[in-house]
Amino acid sequence: MYVLGVVGPERETRAVADELADHFGADGRVALVERDSTDTDEADGSGADVTYRLSEQGWTASGRDRDLPDLLDDLAPEYDYALLANYPDAAVPAVVVGDPETDPAGETLLEVEDADALDPAEVATKLAATEPHETLESLVAQTKRSEDAPYSGAIATFTGRVRAKEDPDDEPTQFLEFEKYDGVAEERMDAIRAELEEREGVFEVLLHHRTGVVEYGEDIVFVVVLAGHREEAFRTVEDGINRLKDEVPLFKKEVTTDEQFWVHERS
Repeated sequence: MYVLGVVGPERETRAVADELADHFGADGRVALVERDSTDTDEADGSGADVTYRLSEQGWTASGRDRDLPDLLDDLAPEYDYALLANYPDAAVPAVVVGDPETDPAGETLLEVEDADALDPAEVATKLAATEPHETLESLVAQTKRSEDAPYSGAIATFTGRVRAKEDPDDEPTQFLEFEKYDGVAEERMDAIRAELEEREGVFEVLLHHRTGVVEYGEDIVFVVVLAGHREEAFRTVEDGINRLKDEVPLFKKEVTTDEQFWVHERS
């Protein structure tokens, strides 16, 4: 799922978001997330951690256990695009409308005066070059939509995450930062996928590695395999993660409570 922020004066932001939703809607499913100035928890007077409601428009949820990253994780399996209207603090690619007081936390893809000056196709092209928001659930959902899914009896997965330490005496890791060799990394992962999918009984292989800052406890990398039987599924998952780590040019910086260093410089 590609995530795009739209930041600027409220009326102009909504007009741009609506136009982008219409354009992206021709290619896939679009979720529009708008900031609500109402304090829902306070207005409800509820002590619940999360509140779910069902209306004619569908399910909504709010509460102390809900935040934007959680919402994006929930949306990723079902939607191709998420548009965030006036979330300047979200570290996502953004379109800046007019002259907002607050610059977006993420990369600015395009600046426009208003909706009339917007070229949705240009935004779509720039957005396609960014990293999508993927979760294990979204990748599994993608394999289940495969044309070969009726012939599959197994989906095997691997999830790599940031651990705090390897030994009790190690200084805790606060976060890892990953940089990707642009273009080359994507080409290598595509080649690995294609080679693994040539195996008998393997229908689809998905590889995704996050870049940027990934904090302790968060997921880093996913491998998902759709196969006819568990044997080829398990074997291909293991080979997939091993080849990704060995062959894809990714650079990792580790930041502990005491120091920071690029891992390849110490190996």
